[in-house]
Amino acid sequence: QLQLVESGGGRVQPGGSLRLSCVVSGFTSGHNVYGWFRSAPGKDREGLFCIDVADTTEYSDSVKGRFTIARDKAKNTLWLQMNSLKPEDTGVYFCAAWKAYEMFCPRSGTGNWEHWGQGTQVTVSS
Repeated sequence: QLQLVESGGGRVQPGGSLRLSCVVSGFTSGHNVYGWFRSAPGKDREGLFCIDVADTTEYSDSVKGRFTIARDKAKNTLWLQMNSLKPEDTGVYFCAAWKAYEMFCPRSGTGNWEHWGQGTQVTVSS
């Protein structure tokens, strides 16, 4: 089993920054591929980034140049650095783990990601 816990969400003004964290515990040795997603009212869940053993993959043009993903394997932690935030970035942000023993990110953010965190709310508003 794998557990993912996000934190770092909150309310921020447009143009501001937030750094989300995702701490992974449990069967971490079997999982190599992680992603960040977000859900907003009235919108489908959106894949943002994926990180695997070799590289990162961007799934969304809407955050290009503003958000970045990083991972510290020794600390079993993922981060999502979000800069130049806009009101349309408001939503619940989730981290997720792809299928066990897979080494590389899927081509798209859709599909059956195996494990999910509970999410952290981000609100961008003046």
